[in-house]
Amino acid sequence: MASLRLLILVLLFRHSLFGESEVVRVASFNLRNYLSCDRMVEGKWRPDYPKPEIEKKAVRSIIRSVDPDILALQEMGDFPYLVELWMDLNETGGPYYPYAIWMPTNGGDEIRHLAYFSKFPPISVSKHTDLSFSYLGGVEKSGRGLLEVTFCPFGQSIQVFNLHLKSMWTERKDDPQAKIRREKEARTIRDLIRKKYPPEGNSEFLIVGDFNDHKDSSPLRRFKSVNNAVLSILIPCFDSRGHLWTHYFKKQDSYSRIDYILANQKMAQRFISKSGCIIDSEEASLASDHRLIYADFSF
Repeated sequence: MASLRLLILVLLFRHSLFGESEVVRVASFNLRNYLSCDRMVEGKWRPDYPKPEIEKKAVRSIIRSVDPDILALQEMGDFPYLVELWMDLNETGGPYYPYAIWMPTNGGDEIRHLAYFSKFPPISVSKHTDLSFSYLGGVEKSGRGLLEVTFCPFGQSIQVFNLHLKSMWTERKDDPQAKIRREKEARTIRDLIRKKYPPEGNSEFLIVGDFNDHKDSSPLRRFKSVNNAVLSILIPCFDSRGHLWTHYFKKQDSYSRIDYILANQKMAQRFISKSGCIIDSEEASLASDHRLIYADFSF
């Protein structure tokens, strides 16, 4: 009898914690040039050619299978391409997103942009397009900037920062793989976030996107802590086989983990354990050289 009473108490406790909660799914997806550019298509070099339809179809299939509530996008083309994807999703079974956000660049990467689809209305949008930093005796700008959006799912205000740090490709021999530049860019973005939302405050935020570096690299460390204070925590994400890689580099036949979801400590408490996922469906290799990642949070 005592065991039965204990079981009832446990079930009531679990219900009080989870029974009335709502789940918000946040995803990040680098679409690999959802735009017109010079590219190889079916073994032929195509100048100024749009993303092939077979890749677009795979992108839609992946988004549909995950059905995220907030979807951060990298390597989106000009605004008409965002509208195209939004309309194609609606015409092929959704998911339907009432809200779309797109950010221009300011002297950086002129063709690859940051964007969002969302089922929640944006409360505020900050397009940080003029982030500059000192670099090897000069001044550089963040190529894609930082897209900050405040959402209010189920009455709780959260900030989501979408970024795409400098790639490893560079012509500078004094900075192989652009490690110095990427660290400088990460530090600049980190300082902006830290100033607006100090670690000791009550804000809840996520930093998501393509960081173009491994989890113990200098850029990632900048976002995770500062002056011995924890700024954000890496949300664990795995594919169906337990693998961690999010990017395949065909030229080198190499796999790496460069896409992440980071949460500050208050937001990390909402993370639903074991919900972090990397999509490895059949369409994944067709859609992009990156794999979509997502995590669920309880409200």
